[in-house]
Amino acid sequence: MKKILLSLVAAFTMLQVRADEGMWLPQLIGKNYDEMVRMGLKLSKEDLYNINQSSMKDAIVQFGGGCTGEMISTSGLLITNHHCGYGNIAALSTVENNYLDNGFWAYSHDQELPAKDLSVIFLQNIEDVTAEINAATRKLKGEKLAKKMEEVKKKIEKRAEKDGKFVASVKEYFNGNQYLLLTYKKYTDVRLVGTPPKSMGKFGGDTDNWMWPRHTADFSMFRVYAGKDNEPAEYSKDNVPYQPKWHLPISIKGVNEGDYAMIFGYPGRTNRYEVSYGVDMAINEVNPAIVKIRDKRLAIMKAHMDKDKAVYLKLTSQYAGIANYWKYFIGQTEQLKRLHVVEEKAKKEAEFTKWAAKNAPEYKKLMTEYAKIYSGYAPYAKHAIYFSECFKAPVLAKFGAGVEKLQKELEKKNPNADTIKKHIDDLKKMRKSGIKLYDKGTEQEMIAQTLKMFYNDIPKSQHPDLYQAVIFKKYSSDNMDKGFNDYAAYVIDNNFFLDSNKFNDFCKDPSIEKLEKDAAVQYAMSFVRNYKEYYEPKVDEFNKTKKELSKQYVKGLMDMNKGKLFYPDANSTMRITYGKVGGYTPQDAVHFDYFTTLDGYVAKYKPNDDEFDSPKELLDLYAKKDYGQYVDKDGTLHTCFITNNDITGGNSGSPIINANGEWIGIAFDGNWEAMSGDIAFDKTYKRTICTDARFILFIIEKMGKAHNLIEEMDIRK
Repeated sequence: MKKILLSLVAAFTMLQVRADEGMWLPQLIGKNYDEMVRMGLKLSKEDLYNINQSSMKDAIVQFGGGCTGEMISTSGLLITNHHCGYGNIAALSTVENNYLDNGFWAYSHDQELPAKDLSVIFLQNIEDVTAEINAATRKLKGEKLAKKMEEVKKKIEKRAEKDGKFVASVKEYFNGNQYLLLTYKKYTDVRLVGTPPKSMGKFGGDTDNWMWPRHTADFSMFRVYAGKDNEPAEYSKDNVPYQPKWHLPISIKGVNEGDYAMIFGYPGRTNRYEVSYGVDMAINEVNPAIVKIRDKRLAIMKAHMDKDKAVYLKLTSQYAGIANYWKYFIGQTEQLKRLHVVEEKAKKEAEFTKWAAKNAPEYKKLMTEYAKIYSGYAPYAKHAIYFSECFKAPVLAKFGAGVEKLQKELEKKNPNADTIKKHIDDLKKMRKSGIKLYDKGTEQEMIAQTLKMFYNDIPKSQHPDLYQAVIFKKYSSDNMDKGFNDYAAYVIDNNFFLDSNKFNDFCKDPSIEKLEKDAAVQYAMSFVRNYKEYYEPKVDEFNKTKKELSKQYVKGLMDMNKGKLFYPDANSTMRITYGKVGGYTPQDAVHFDYFTTLDGYVAKYKPNDDEFDSPKELLDLYAKKDYGQYVDKDGTLHTCFITNNDITGGNSGSPIINANGEWIGIAFDGNWEAMSGDIAFDKTYKRTICTDARFILFIIEKMGKAHNLIEEMDIRK
């Protein structure tokens, strides 16, 4: 392996090393090692990360592209969050065999259920390719730079993939000041092994989401399968459980206040170098718009899900994802205001500008440039949000918009048959996945209400022609609700996407005439053309310029703060964070302990409630206090605990690891008081919420009776 040339990291940072702050690159964790040992770590640097030999990083996977999972046996057993496996569990469920609501346990390998379209990736190698990319893109700007950048990235990735043996990705760090090539092995035969009932896996629902105290059993279990050579292989009955290079032993000793806690995982996105102008726009424009749209979408979906269990199973995973970040944006806005983040960032930016004026004139106008681009973008910011969150909410909006490339090809004087075939194939794939989310009642209301929201909330001068040329011309403009609803019904009844025969006929003989007659295409393309012709260029220009300024700003901060260790924003690549177990005081006269118990779970219990119901088996075990070997020294069963680790979305399912390298629980959420963390970290309030390993094993053994799973884990007392 080439030596990792992290020259940018070696010398600079603006952030002091703190136990609770920082999502650190695993190959550089040696720079933090002394601090980690001081806090209690008893492992070597090589135990944590070693590219040439097995190490803890080999037990960690990116699960399904958006979560983290970890290996907890020598036979490919994987654990992640319930909410990470939620969509796969729902997809495997039927009204007759409702694994989502009732739970599921496999008592032998042949009972495990193949999870379609689920994959996990194991990190193999990291290589710094900054010099190669910079050499190829030097002196280029604008579209030429972007085009060349993608060309070089693809070339590097193809080289690293070695004819399909690996999956490779070039990622940027420090806002484009550094590029790393990450190489993975991708396993696509992944099978459901166990899950508690939804009432436990989502205990507390939206009410408790992002809150502490919590009592949620947020876990699900899968198994990774491989070919007989232990290499990735497509699903086959002949495949065997994958044998990981490293797996995590499990401690049931419990945790105490002040214990060392470490997390490996794949955090999604942070934006901690965002400037005050961006934070101000998030607080006053972007976040409120997202929350308002999602409020409406969730209300529509829930009404139809409550009426029909089949609709519930069809939409529940999508609903959960929308709801999660609906509440997130509410909390983020509240905490950004409470912590005066705009004012704090503006103060630091003024200090930066003052420093630049004396020491680095190339940066002295940077903040003026930021102010200029945000001012120019402000009139269109809400339109961009409504286009992605509101217009694209209905299934038929996505279907109709999906013909754009095909339509452009068909409009050519001499359309290319191979290109048409490619676009038709893409359309088929899109329909195959999208039709799973279609419910007629939900769809009609979603089209009608999102059309109404866009009409009311976006300036009339920015509307597509659909409103005046079609809707108000043919349907009632006096009774807007009726007009939008009647139009939505027309779109549903006059398109070829919802009828398999009509869709297949179109795919066999696509034409412009058929597209122009299709109501869903007419509806969607009116929005698409309007956005792409008038507003997308403004959005793209803003994002391009902001990216260039952000790269300069981070480099400037490095120059200003030489000699301090730097960590990059999260970007869905493996990171390590370390801290301690501990409670906190969210406000005057209020203190939260660091753990919760089954006593608190039962106290929240509400029979037949959507959020706080509980299986009878759990209540019976509680009544008998039958906790087995998982009882704490205080006589209770601990359910969850909190640490001060620095995580974000994507870390869901990450292992909580103690000083000895043992698995003590699983991360599943953050706390309300620190929801500004993706933009502004606050070490006083930031907490990671974890399900205790003992609660998980108790459920597997006592409720699931899955002794086979208990026996294959390395459990340490």
